[in-house]
Amino acid sequence: MEKVERLISIIMILLRKEVVSSTEFAQLFNVSKRTILRDMETLSLSGIPVYSVNGVNGGYGILNEYKVDKRLLTSSDLENILIALGGLEQILISGEVERTIKKIEAMVGPLAPKSSIRLSFYNWEGRSELSKTVAVFQESILKGRLVSFDYTDKNGIATKRTAEPYQLQFSESSWYLKGFCLQRMEYRTFKLSRTNNPCMQGQSFNPRDDSAEQAQEAGYQPELVTVKALISPGIKDQFIERYGQKSVECYSPELFMATFLVPHASVGFDFLAGFGTRLQIVEPESYVEAFRNYILEIVKKYH
Repeated sequence: MEKVERLISIIMILLRKEVVSSTEFAQLFNVSKRTILRDMETLSLSGIPVYSVNGVNGGYGILNEYKVDKRLLTSSDLENILIALGGLEQILISGEVERTIKKIEAMVGPLAPKSSIRLSFYNWEGRSELSKTVAVFQESILKGRLVSFDYTDKNGIATKRTAEPYQLQFSESSWYLKGFCLQRMEYRTFKLSRTNNPCMQGQSFNPRDDSAEQAQEAGYQPELVTVKALISPGIKDQFIERYGQKSVECYSPELFMATFLVPHASVGFDFLAGFGTRLQIVEPESYVEAFRNYILEIVKKYH
């Protein structure tokens, strides 16, 4: 289960129950208690009035004032909460998200606990440019209209596309549109940074019977390989955040051994190369050799 799905599930459970222990949540979602603690902190930050109860029968709950008025939240409001939880409100239609958050604040009033956490997202220039593209695709999806755009694939080949848009997806640091391409007559996933001149068409469409399943499968999933690498203490936290505490163990007074899954492709090499001399891959040998060749290709650029 993805984090945002787990968060919304936690909200729904707490709306129905008085207090739920961290152990119950951890067992239900098959995660650690520390993960549940971070989830509760995230919910609190997003304006959800979560509180903790100490003691044998302790756990987490939601203020009753919020429960009484939960009928005021629509399915669209819940989706906006997910957007805010993901820190993506700056790029999606921020007005709708802001109205949802203000609705929650009005429901809870002064009883909401003070937040002890603050998230900060760098305002990249490309993000504001991309928000216009996202807005066009999002409106097309909501209105059930065809969308056309210029598309340049990874090989630099430019084409004009018209698609039935089904879903916007944010993965890692990139946005994608999942839909049915009328030029290729098949389900495709388009990277938004490769699109230009998006335009919602006047023609509407009826979603295909298998659109939900196919849209989920349309994304490319790279082959993953288990890698072992020696890492310096300075990047230990980055591996713990991505792969969990169990992925890192002590190797020597100066180094840690990290075990993790990484794509067996350039995207994996790009990620690992970003750590520079603070990381050394040791297993498997085939990945070490492939990564070495990747590094040598970079060195050639500077001869």
